[in-house]
Amino acid sequence: MPDRIGLSRRSFLMSSAAGTAGMLAMPAVLRAQGAGVKLGVLHPVTGALSYSGQQGRLGATIAVEELNAAGGIKGLGKIEPVLGDAQSTPDGGTAEVEKMNSAGVAAIVGGYGSSICLAVSQAASRYDLPYMVDVGVTDAIVTRGLKNTFRFGPGFGVIAKTALDNLVTLNDQAGKPAKTVMIVHEDSAFGSGLAKLLNDQLPARGFQILETIPHPTPTRDFNNVVLKIKAANPDIVIPADYYNEYVLLARTMLQQQVRPKAIYSVLGGAASSYKFVKEFPDAAKYIMDCNHWFDPRNAKALALKKKVEAQGQFFTYEVFMNYSAVLLVADAIEKAGAADRAKIIAALEGSTFVGHVMPYGPTKFVNGQNQGAAPVNTQVLENDIQVIFPAAFASSKPVFPMPA
Repeated sequence: MPDRIGLSRRSFLMSSAAGTAGMLAMPAVLRAQGAGVKLGVLHPVTGALSYSGQQGRLGATIAVEELNAAGGIKGLGKIEPVLGDAQSTPDGGTAEVEKMNSAGVAAIVGGYGSSICLAVSQAASRYDLPYMVDVGVTDAIVTRGLKNTFRFGPGFGVIAKTALDNLVTLNDQAGKPAKTVMIVHEDSAFGSGLAKLLNDQLPARGFQILETIPHPTPTRDFNNVVLKIKAANPDIVIPADYYNEYVLLARTMLQQQVRPKAIYSVLGGAASSYKFVKEFPDAAKYIMDCNHWFDPRNAKALALKKKVEAQGQFFTYEVFMNYSAVLLVADAIEKAGAADRAKIIAALEGSTFVGHVMPYGPTKFVNGQNQGAAPVNTQVLENDIQVIFPAAFASSKPVFPMPA
């Protein structure tokens, strides 16, 4: 890496869309600093959610490496990541919180699954331990009044409303060809909560729900589920699944030649995944999603994408969500001026951080939820993932209905 002696730690954290790829290069000469700060990095790196957990850990560790190459946290020293494996279960996550608290971490980032985030945030609150949710979307995570818990990305309510607003717009623009829906969802807090929201809101938007089909995670065979979809012949199928089940469902639909007018995901576990698109392009074709996504106009985001792909990895939402979350927490620790949990929580409460790679403005937490966080709609077109909504970030026009 080339030397950039003049690049300060704060200028790295506060860089925004105006940054360039060169901003990811860090100085070779480090300032003399303190003893360092321990940061908990918690993900499900084994078990049913292991792929997403490993991707989340990748994003978090890249952020830590870049911050440490820049000298760490001003006045405090380098970040020491304390890695934890939630083993894809809430109990596994809470056990890791106990270990991290004993290790003296200043804060924790991660969790991924909603069920894990619910348990981890509760466990961390017993120690007034600042906890930054990376992905978990159930709104109960931030509506229980836990002062230690913060979520950088949007939750169920915002994502569902955005997704349904955009679905109505698509359908109206096409002459309202879609009238019926089937929902397929995994049965934990994520899938069940989303299915309930959709059942509450889709009828008011003019859609008839033919059936809602729950299933466990993991599920190894979707043939019976797809036979039900084929028999009901809905205009739209909405999957709410984690990565493995989503891929298997989409592949089974392709094999059984089930082609609705749209496969329209809300937080689809694979729908906005370059891995899915590369490995199963025919199954992924034309799938739409409303999900977390990076800002495609942000040079820093594009440089991060290039770095991740150079390592032979896919640039998934788990990567850039965790990358941004670590930078946000590091900024708060720097502003706190100490690895003091109460001061870090106060710094997060007043954060106006802009050095992330998301299509958000400055962070603004109200009751732990970032008010500026918003999803985007994507669609798989020509073996790539394109942004179709909102217009400010769009890279392509949507294709709807899906060609036969």
